[in-house]
Amino acid sequence: MHTVVVGTSGVTAEDVIAVARGNARIELSAEALRALARARETVDALAAKPEPVYGVSTGFGALATRHIGPELRAQLQRNIVRSHAAGMGPRVEREVVRALMFLRLKTVASGHTGVRPEVAQTMADLLNAGITPVVHEYGSLGCSGDLAPLSHCALALMGEGDAEGPDGTVRPAAELLAAHGISPVELKEKEGLALLNGTDGMLGMLVMAIADLRQLYTAADITAALSLEALLGTPKVLAPELHAIRPHPGQGASAANMAAVLQGSGLTGHYQQDEAPRVQDAYSVRCAPQVAGAGRDTLDHAALVASRELAAAVDNPVVLPDGRVESNGNFHGAPVAYVLDFLAIAAADLGSICERRTDRLLDKNRSHGLPAFLADDAGVDSGLMIAQYTQAALVSEMKRLAVPASADSIPSSAMQEDHVSMGWSAARKLRTTIGNLTRIVAVELYAATRGIELRAGLTPAPASAAVIGAARAAGVAGPGPDRFLAPDLAAAEAFVASGGVVAAAESVTGPLA
Repeated sequence: MHTVVVGTSGVTAEDVIAVARGNARIELSAEALRALARARETVDALAAKPEPVYGVSTGFGALATRHIGPELRAQLQRNIVRSHAAGMGPRVEREVVRALMFLRLKTVASGHTGVRPEVAQTMADLLNAGITPVVHEYGSLGCSGDLAPLSHCALALMGEGDAEGPDGTVRPAAELLAAHGISPVELKEKEGLALLNGTDGMLGMLVMAIADLRQLYTAADITAALSLEALLGTPKVLAPELHAIRPHPGQGASAANMAAVLQGSGLTGHYQQDEAPRVQDAYSVRCAPQVAGAGRDTLDHAALVASRELAAAVDNPVVLPDGRVESNGNFHGAPVAYVLDFLAIAAADLGSICERRTDRLLDKNRSHGLPAFLADDAGVDSGLMIAQYTQAALVSEMKRLAVPASADSIPSSAMQEDHVSMGWSAARKLRTTIGNLTRIVAVELYAATRGIELRAGLTPAPASAAVIGAARAAGVAGPGPDRFLAPDLAAAEAFVASGGVVAAAESVTGPLA
């Protein structure tokens, strides 16, 4: 099994996905263990002094003015975890919780938090055992960390609350820890605070969203090319010299993808010879690289922000190399929240242009010779009419989800935390957006492949033919009389989500961007 070694300098996006989705094992490096021990010595020294130090010998947030005596400090750390584990609503997905826990371990291992090595090791043991704390949808404002979600994870480390075992059954965390030979942790000064004061949930969801969207953007380039073929459009607008004079990298990559898929097509180039000649294609076809390309560039910016966060140690207070323990505001989620919202906006626009191409394929007045709704016997058959309705409903929801969460703030903690990022909310709605975009691309794929097959006597590009063949083998039905459509659309969704569209096209084109 793949092993991820966590050191003091952060982790990679690939590490996060390997742990969250691939159940990779985790080891702490010797360097990390030494850094943990050094930082703990600093915290222990401060705890022994009479002067109050935030997070070590004081209360938290608006209660930070109270000095806590040594006899109450263990209780203080337990209490912050218990009281902050106040989430509500549906359970968060297993992969999100694993990413959340792993990224908190990443910061702990940096040696800037003051957590003891044995606590960090227990965090790794929990992940390696496949124990996933029950975390709820609501409870994070994206500032002072993803407090409630991280608290539910810390609660499981203490042997309290509920967790899901590797068999998928939810049981008391104490039972699961005992079954795997893991001793619950007894928290000491600062440790409770350090386990819940980070932007790990929103960052984990960002990392996974970037990976998912990269595949979807390539799939959308492929379905756009298939739609162009089905509409007898022109590939001239994809010429690299046209995109070189507006040198956005994403635009050039999308145009190159479409051109590669269309290489050798017998359906393109008829736009001035068919029954409805036109000088140029509609925007949804002609501007496909510009829209998808802008989204690709947004993805690259989001990946840059994520890479910085993956190298960061987010906690408050932090232990600095010179021995100081200082309060700070690095837990504020604004950098992550913004790009989560940017991605939701870009994805909504990509979904919108996909839907416009689908609608054009179904309209006999704009499809240049295709039957109405791509039906077998229009009037008797409704064809893909309602598939487009479903697609339109998904687009409409994506537009609502594109409203930025990060533009909002709601004060908390008796006005001590008076400006928050709402980054967790931005991440949660982006996950819904990605699911919707997958379905929207699937509907375009379903319509475009059917449209190509209805062009009797014209031969699609080899890459297009490979996509159509793979889709049919995956249970995505071709033209014919009306049938129960939902299973076909579900098969198309699974084909897109699995990477089947991209793999089929690349079997002819080679790697696409």
